[in-house]
Amino acid sequence: MSCERVSLLRLFALVAVAGCATLNDPLQTPGREHRFPEEASGKNTHSLFVCLTFSGGGTRAAALSYGVLEKLRDTEIVWKDETKTLLDEVDCISSVSGGSFTSAYYGLFGDRLFTHFRSEFLDKNVELALFWRLLNPVNWFRLASPYFSRIDLAAEYYDKHVFDHGTFAALAERPFVIINATNLANGERFSFTQEQFDFLASDLGSYPVSRAVAASSAFPFLLSPITLKNHPNAPDFKLSREYEGALEDYDLNRRRYYWAKNRAMYATDKEALPWIHLMDGGLADNIGLRPVESAYRRGFIRTAMGKDPGIEKLVILVVNARTQGEDKISGRRKSPGIFFVANATATVAMGNYSNESIQVMRDLAEAREQVQGILTDCEGELGECSGGRWRELASGELAPSVIDVSFEAISDPERRKYFLELPTSFKLSEEQVAKLIAVGPELLDASTDFTDLVAALRAP
Repeated sequence: MSCERVSLLRLFALVAVAGCATLNDPLQTPGREHRFPEEASGKNTHSLFVCLTFSGGGTRAAALSYGVLEKLRDTEIVWKDETKTLLDEVDCISSVSGGSFTSAYYGLFGDRLFTHFRSEFLDKNVELALFWRLLNPVNWFRLASPYFSRIDLAAEYYDKHVFDHGTFAALAERPFVIINATNLANGERFSFTQEQFDFLASDLGSYPVSRAVAASSAFPFLLSPITLKNHPNAPDFKLSREYEGALEDYDLNRRRYYWAKNRAMYATDKEALPWIHLMDGGLADNIGLRPVESAYRRGFIRTAMGKDPGIEKLVILVVNARTQGEDKISGRRKSPGIFFVANATATVAMGNYSNESIQVMRDLAEAREQVQGILTDCEGELGECSGGRWRELASGELAPSVIDVSFEAISDPERRKYFLELPTSFKLSEEQVAKLIAVGPELLDASTDFTDLVAALRAP
């Protein structure tokens, strides 16, 4: 066989290998898993519990959430007689789409976010960079493979130029970063946590953060889904009693039933679900609040509330970069074109339930305060009857605070219009990025919920 023919065969072999997307590894031995840690570390305490949620919205969302993190870094508080910043006390960040770039970068690199993130992501024309990769002839052969697509090119770019090949094992334990995507088959939220990956019998620790962010930001029509393999269960696998009980709760508690069903199905229906295809997290929840709500009801926040000592102050800060462009179709009789309809189909539903999700979280916080008030009023009599069991059942006392940051709060109509009409893209100008970063602290300073919180945390 000639040398030229051997070289050609090697070239085809290399192209074939390169044309296969990275898949998630099976779960073998427990390692550095991405689970919420039971113990706090460093300046972070368990008693002041702060969760952030970063919405979708491309570079716009990434820049706004960056500005909010800067503000938290610069906000000094006193907690348990120790002076620190509010950022020191952040325990979890749940994000979707554009917001996932900021949360993942901070989870991997900490304060390096404030020195490198702008030059490595925010101020770059990422769309142009991805376009040039698409024009590279080498990638044409790779894209010809049915197992390699445009989203894999994007994930490779993020892996090399943004996240420095970081995996979930390299993420900080606190803040616990939850990157969210949407299961394209049923429209349900899919969170990149080891608890979720347990049902896939898969190891999240070895999985590239870049691919999770690519899934979280895979905008419909422009990008293709990220695919995960649903590995066979271990021989001794069994659902926990919590899930088994919830799956019997259809008539008694529909919310709990569907919570368990939409997670456990990956383990109980392996034959029907051998592959999971994930797209933009905004399709299921565009502000990333649902994972925090779920954790509050029955997850790691609920567990933390029940610890001794437990949470004394719970803060949930929602950073919502949702925009609302000018209505250009309702004033004319002619029907919108197919491209407008396609874009609206992919984007309008993303923000429909954001305000409702925030209100649900506020209602949960208010309901808890009411219950705590009732228990306090009745503590004497109930304590005699139950030996103090009522206080234990209520998981201690905490003061919940839900803070919402959005462009709608900008008082000046012209400035508000400017931010509400910014495009959802990955190619904003440096001037637009700078304005977005600056408006984050401004919105927090204008929020009475935030200023009241800071005043309370600075009080003797």
